[in-house]
Amino acid sequence: MALHKVPVRASANRPNLFMGGDRELVMVCGLLAAALIFSAMEWQAILYGLAGWFASLYGWRLMAKSDPLMRQVYMRSLRCYRQRYYPPRSTPFRVNTATQGKQYK
Repeated sequence: MALHKVPVRASANRPNLFMGGDRELVMVCGLLAAALIFSAMEWQAILYGLAGWFASLYGWRLMAKSDPLMRQVYMRSLRCYRQRYYPPRSTPFRVNTATQGKQYK
């Protein structure tokens, strides 16, 4: 019996980028720059807002070029860094009983 081949489309595996950087980070920086520009309504605010926007966009593009999923990896590392105890589990779906957890603390 031959194995059934299923094509994996490239669109399902692409990282979610916008303007070359991480979508959420680029949009939040654009929103902050726009809020600065439209709330102050001065030439200095416009210059600072645009300079901040282009600098952050450049940084997010460099980060996405290095690793498109770097933000997700960083957020996961923060979540794991805060834990004091890592229970030994062979899979994330295993549920340890209370006696198993006490034996390793």
